[in-house]
Amino acid sequence: MCHHCTTFTLKIYFSDHYATQMANRVSNIELILDELLKEKVIQQESYDRIRALQTSQEKMRELYSGPLKAGSASKDVFYQILQTNERLLLNDLC
Repeated sequence: MCHHCTTFTLKIYFSDHYATQMANRVSNIELILDELLKEKVIQQESYDRIRALQTSQEKMRELYSGPLKAGSASKDVFYQILQTNERLLLNDLC
């Protein structure tokens, strides 16, 4: 992983800075949502509402405008999930 993504603060910055690119390029949004639910970053109601959206882009935008605004802990979990499920995308963005 690039040097920009090595500290906690920079991981959070990464999530915010690349929000638009990730919204357009994340391919495993359902898996990411499942993990966010499992890790209690999102609640069942948010999970259901986001899953009902039509496109991956809409789902990612809803994540950013809602649950991921909750704070740095939720963004850190999100980043860790991306490292597991979207490693190639993260490498490309860095």
